[in-house]
Amino acid sequence: MRIVLVNRYFHPDQSATSRMVSGLAFALAKRGYSVAVVTSRQFHNDNDAVLPARETIQGVEVTRLATSAFGRGSLPGRAVDYLSFHVLAAWWMLVNARRGDLCVNCTDPPLLSVATALPIRLRGAALVSWVMDLFPETAIELGMLDRHPRLAALALRLRNWSDRRASLIVCPTGTMARHLAATTTTPISVVHHWSDGGEIRPIERQKNELRAQWGLRDKFVVGYSGNFGRAHDFSTLLEASDLLRDQNDIHFLMVGDGQQRKTVETEVRRRRLENVTFKPLQPIDVLSQSLCVADAHLVSLLPELEHCIIPSKFYGVLAAGRPTLFVGSLGGEVARVARDYDCGNAFEIGDAKGLAAEVVALRDDEERLRMLGENARRLFENEYSIGIGVNAWLRAVLKLAPQSGIPVETRGGAATA
Repeated sequence: MRIVLVNRYFHPDQSATSRMVSGLAFALAKRGYSVAVVTSRQFHNDNDAVLPARETIQGVEVTRLATSAFGRGSLPGRAVDYLSFHVLAAWWMLVNARRGDLCVNCTDPPLLSVATALPIRLRGAALVSWVMDLFPETAIELGMLDRHPRLAALALRLRNWSDRRASLIVCPTGTMARHLAATTTTPISVVHHWSDGGEIRPIERQKNELRAQWGLRDKFVVGYSGNFGRAHDFSTLLEASDLLRDQNDIHFLMVGDGQQRKTVETEVRRRRLENVTFKPLQPIDVLSQSLCVADAHLVSLLPELEHCIIPSKFYGVLAAGRPTLFVGSLGGEVARVARDYDCGNAFEIGDAKGLAAEVVALRDDEERLRMLGENARRLFENEYSIGIGVNAWLRAVLKLAPQSGIPVETRGGAATA
């Protein structure tokens, strides 16, 4: 049995979907599976760099398609990039997929399974749809298709059609699974996202060189790390930082890039917030240091997107042993986990006073801050490590291929990859 993973980005790219797919691919290859990856030749945030068309990385055969590379700066350019990947991925499947393959389509670019479902079936392979972000629902909820209701309806019909052609759908939350179950009879397995606990580990304040380099050694740091995307709220964070502008030992650190970063930077300048600093995405070799600069991390998600997205940064925060301050639906996935496992707190969008008060409370209570961080790392090790995630993923997909003969290791065992 060969497992073919299809996603627009792959190692060495460090975007969220790339890290998930890369971690899974390398773990599967290490266990003895035949693994192939079909991806693009670009990085998520660098369209000028071009990766090799073919190479083998840690036992994984990687094919990179020569797609267009207009980048993420404009919607028309992004649409062309999506379309070119769709067409080339469908052609690759038609030519290269084999009978008995498990062809795992991810959701970057969106609706990828619509293009590849028929070629995969014609070649006698099985389609597994690994849904990380739900489309077109995300675009619909964000109002991006308000002027094109017929296009939105068509996209939904096509997505549902491709779901019915899949042998299995894998998604990260029960909320998303329940939403999908209303539109398809295809089996659905919930496999939570994960992070690499060897790659991201807690680092004490005094031992964090990056914290010193950034001049934050003596500050209580509230961090935001990752994508500044449309799905996230920044208004509450900005208002909280404004409320705390006179607290000289509290600082907000914003690390990452994305569609909303310029808007957030503009608002910080307009408000003259000297307690907010921006940094670019950090390389993988300093990821632990970058995440551990913060004493607590902000994670946000618009409530209307709870059934569409899970903020993957949450799992990195857990791995770093830091509390999560979630802004969004109090009944959402991250809010529930933070509450049930006592590893953070949650606030509705607009509750800047509550968020600011919690920041001050954590600054003033080092024992509670330490306890929340220890709870976060313990939860990560028990539920969200890469080994546990890969085991869960295998239990789901191997039901489609019992003839593989490769046993699934037990929960939390040697599967730490």
